[in-house]
Amino acid sequence: MATRKLPIIVVAGVGAGGGTGAATARLFAKNGYRVAVLARNADSLKSLADSIKADGGEAAPFPVESYTYDSMKSTFGSIKQAWPDSEIRAALWNVGAGVFKNFLDVTEDDIKTSLNVNVLGAFAFARETILAFKDTEPNELGKRGTLIFTGATAAIRGNTWTSAFASGKHGTRALSQSLAKEFGKDNIHVAHSIIDGAIRTERAAKEKVANPDGALNPNSIAKAYLSLANQDSSAFTWELDLRPAHEKW
Repeated sequence: MATRKLPIIVVAGVGAGGGTGAATARLFAKNGYRVAVLARNADSLKSLADSIKADGGEAAPFPVESYTYDSMKSTFGSIKQAWPDSEIRAALWNVGAGVFKNFLDVTEDDIKTSLNVNVLGAFAFARETILAFKDTEPNELGKRGTLIFTGATAAIRGNTWTSAFASGKHGTRALSQSLAKEFGKDNIHVAHSIIDGAIRTERAAKEKVANPDGALNPNSIAKAYLSLANQDSSAFTWELDLRPAHEKW
């Protein structure tokens, strides 16, 4: 009988280690996944990986300079080399570029920043993820893997100061839906999560988000992401939206 390979989750975008990406990395590590964390800040990556290992999990940092096609191809190759006895079974695109300006103040560079990260980067990350999933066989849930995109309210509606940001986030959402439809027949699960509200991080705490029902707990978002990864092929969620109880919507 073949030995079951340990699953890997690739998490792109962990910030300073206190938000959604880091919480997801920690939770999946506690549930038997090896965790590959990607971000531009090498120090934050190492600190997060070290903390996961200190808690008994397995994690490795993979610093990136950008989220281009070449960079993602190289990074995913390094992940596979680091754990040749494992398979990539989950991935989280949690990277975003926020440009918040009135339309006439938006520059060409602002547009490029939003689209290069929210669209081009998401394409590059998704491509390597899908290729990795296609190298696996369906698991006990009947799926090859789960790819999750962290979205935002701006993915479904614009506002007076989100023309550049919303354009990028609409692109991410459209990509996720297209992939869900194209690769569902290959037993690959693609999901998009609309985060509708402030996330309770250290930065948010400094901004005095005092009401516990007024902001999303990143650990709770991570639990929702784990539940997506645990869905079987008879009932895939493409999109969910998460908001705190007291969020106006």
